[in-house]
Amino acid sequence: MGILEKISEIEKEIARTQKNKATEYHLGLLKAKLAKYRAQLLEPSKSSAVKGEGFDVMKSGDARVALIGFPSVGKSTFLSLMTSTASEAASYEFTTLTCIPGVIEYKGANIQLLDLPGIIEGAAQGKGRGRQVIAVARTADVVIMMLDATKGEVQRCLLERELESVGIRLNKSKPNIYFKPKKGGGISFNSTVTLTQCSEKLVQLILHEYKIFNAEVLFREDCSPDEFIDVIVGNRVYMPCLYVYNKIDQISMEEVDRLARRPHSVVISCGMKLNLDYLLEKLWEYLALTCIYTKKRGQRPDFTDAIILRKGASVEHVCHRIHRSLASQFKYALVWGTSTKYSPQRVGLTHMMEHEDVIQIVKK
Repeated sequence: MGILEKISEIEKEIARTQKNKATEYHLGLLKAKLAKYRAQLLEPSKSSAVKGEGFDVMKSGDARVALIGFPSVGKSTFLSLMTSTASEAASYEFTTLTCIPGVIEYKGANIQLLDLPGIIEGAAQGKGRGRQVIAVARTADVVIMMLDATKGEVQRCLLERELESVGIRLNKSKPNIYFKPKKGGGISFNSTVTLTQCSEKLVQLILHEYKIFNAEVLFREDCSPDEFIDVIVGNRVYMPCLYVYNKIDQISMEEVDRLARRPHSVVISCGMKLNLDYLLEKLWEYLALTCIYTKKRGQRPDFTDAIILRKGASVEHVCHRIHRSLASQFKYALVWGTSTKYSPQRVGLTHMMEHEDVIQIVKK
């Protein structure tokens, strides 16, 4: 029996099994086996096959956004509208056959936008170059899931399932579980909260399935068996996702209102160029970028060339971005903006910068 057959057998078994107190251990073991087989499926084959052409594009700009969706939902049209890159768009499926990059210039930042080929059901198993598409999506900072508003929720559920099965967790935070394999001493299990979904016995069964017999486990929040398996496997990617419903000019106002009120969702129309500016605002919010402006002594701030950093960046990060030796010669910095109590404020390397702050660095 091949890996695909084993995976489908386990999925059927999970669907058949009733969820109650008596079956939770059985379900936990099945989920652990399923995660193990899926991990094997994603590993590249060891056969010395002829290597195909590269699919990924070199990372450039301040952030990377991947466009994922079924064929013919408007990904290429969106890329052509947002960037100066022309991606071929037509009314037939699979117009785009490789990864096409473009650059969005917004608030002084260069955001790399990747138009990926449409993925189909079963992409996680390698159908229709699905594995390459999903591998590129794992390297992005934010995923934009393009959906056809006329198709309802079907596409969203299918795409979420495909991405879940290859270890991409959308709009979720990393489970707060401390896990460390040891050389000996058995399994040490503790929790700082009351656990309703996992028990010590279930944790031991899952660990034994992965041939782990000595480990330290500490639950700091009430997590499900799936989240615990994610921690053991350790190669999961947690990333923000925007669900973008295109073609809203073809549905009723009530349906548009319902879709727009869903969490992490934006409604647009590429054909009529509706709501694209709001989508850019939401994208900036999800990327969590900040612009920092620099100032020389006795001169006005340079607002033409901003330093783009992640939210939560300190003065030290700004120094490293300007020059790697600047932090070692740093004496103090003067900062104007919302991160200070008064302007200008004299700060050290650990001071946290905020969006559109101005900084002047004084060297020793």
